[in-house]
Amino acid sequence: MNTITTTNFNFPGQKSVYRGKVREVYNINDELLVMVATDRLSAFDVVMPKGIPYKGQILNQIATKFMSLTQDIVPNWLIATPDPNVAVGHLCEPFKVEMVIRGYVSGHAAREYAAGKRVLCGVELVEGLKENDKFPTPIITPTTKADNGEHDMDISREDILAKGIVSEEDYLVLEKYTRALFQRGTEIAASRGLILVDTKYEFGKTKDGKIVLIDEIHTPDSSRYFYAEGYQERQDKGEEQKQLSKEFVRRWLIENGFQGKEGQQIPEMTDAYIETVSERYIELYENIIGEEFVKADITNINARIEENVLAFLNK
Repeated sequence: MNTITTTNFNFPGQKSVYRGKVREVYNINDELLVMVATDRLSAFDVVMPKGIPYKGQILNQIATKFMSLTQDIVPNWLIATPDPNVAVGHLCEPFKVEMVIRGYVSGHAAREYAAGKRVLCGVELVEGLKENDKFPTPIITPTTKADNGEHDMDISREDILAKGIVSEEDYLVLEKYTRALFQRGTEIAASRGLILVDTKYEFGKTKDGKIVLIDEIHTPDSSRYFYAEGYQERQDKGEEQKQLSKEFVRRWLIENGFQGKEGQQIPEMTDAYIETVSERYIELYENIIGEEFVKADITNINARIEENVLAFLNK
């Protein structure tokens, strides 16, 4: 199947290109950003060698849908979506932290808790929690924003302020927006029979100094979901939760001896395995959005994107 794993566009007014783990961002005249969601798959801060069919479309369409569903409570950068894989928005200066918020003891938090840590990013954790238990109240556990190939690092609110990474005035806004978005995401997930377990948000400042939500929101790459039905029974029996997230890829990698550590080899992803990952992402989309996924034409994805973006920019 055709996938898009890299782009090399040259749009009118293009100033620069930033290539993230999954997205490629084109600066147009220092005014607009054209963000292309590729089919690259990143896990443990490492980009896998092969793309996942339709993954970029899925991430882009979930993110833009949730931008629309939350714009009444938190302003965002988005202007238009001229292509299934593309979002166009205002140029912003990103904050150098990712705002992670957790409602449950899962993923990284569960691994840290199991290792005996009772303080995570400056937040004290109570004793006696089991993996996937609900926290008494959601906790914010920020990370630094790492460059490609580097690992995001846990950081406390105190360190962020002490190091001047974000001013206290701005950080209070980031916290307020993070909690508001998580609350809205939790309500939307519940209406779909899901639990929003944890997620991360990224924010930036527009040219006029306004703090806005950027990048992605409530996608399976940035968030973890459980199925609500049977959650408590599974917890009571000590069983694994039914998840909707990228965690199934991380688990497969761990089982095959890879956690992104030095000297470890990425296990081979066969075409059959990649197809199952694509199917899982489509399942995620349909459950999270509550609509059937409509596959875009992938005969020539790069040509399709270029045509659609040029039509938008020329308009």
